[in-house]
Amino acid sequence: MNTTVRALIAEDEAILAQTLAQSLQRLWPELEIVGTAPNGYAAVEQALALRPDILFLDIKMPGKTGMEAAHELTDEWPAHLPFPQIVFVTAYDEYAVDAFEHAAVDYVLKPVSDQRLARTVERLQARLAKPQSAGSELERVLDQLRALVPAQAANAERLSIIRAAVGNQIRMIPIEDVVYFEATDKYVNVVTAEAESLIRTSLRDLIAQLDPAQFWQVHRSLVVNNRAIELAHRDESGKITLKLRGRKENLPVSRVFAHLFRQM
Repeated sequence: MNTTVRALIAEDEAILAQTLAQSLQRLWPELEIVGTAPNGYAAVEQALALRPDILFLDIKMPGKTGMEAAHELTDEWPAHLPFPQIVFVTAYDEYAVDAFEHAAVDYVLKPVSDQRLARTVERLQARLAKPQSAGSELERVLDQLRALVPAQAANAERLSIIRAAVGNQIRMIPIEDVVYFEATDKYVNVVTAEAESLIRTSLRDLIAQLDPAQFWQVHRSLVVNNRAIELAHRDESGKITLKLRGRKENLPVSRVFAHLFRQM
């Protein structure tokens, strides 16, 4: 029986990826590094193809962040396989570190020190030594990712009107008319029952200005007006899609946010 533990490193700076791999080989000689991914898209693709036991995900990568890659993998990972252990790698950021500590997320800081990495290795070894069901690690990671979702600030000023450019005009969209927001490359698409408009902002910044009682994040790139939800459909695999009033498309709900649609 093959008991080799396998790890994938996702890091866009090749020197840092090599340094992390060398440090891991010193501290954990039996660990097999199965590959390195240079960006978030490659991290998801290689993780699904190689199915490692551990993922080291750099938080800031081109294309997809480490957090976005983790979110996508929770949706795409085969249900019959234990989900990988995830360790986030980040440059020192007091806010991020506080968030990781609060959510009990494994992380290491760049530049990675052997002393700090050794503690992470010990935790990984202890966790992997325990028998786990296919869904237990996934549920643990989902709980951690939910804890890391940006919260709407309690005292933030709420948006009442969205100002969206349409050609040479500025469209004034009442917030209650918005069916959902969808993040694109550098914009957010504002979707109403009749039209779509782009605004130049990040979904993270937008969420901070929305009423959490009315607007729910249901996917890493989607925020939905819950008053526009007609029904939530769960298929045989457990995946949820939303049917919205006034729109033909169905929207996916990621596993991280599936708890919003548990039966009351």
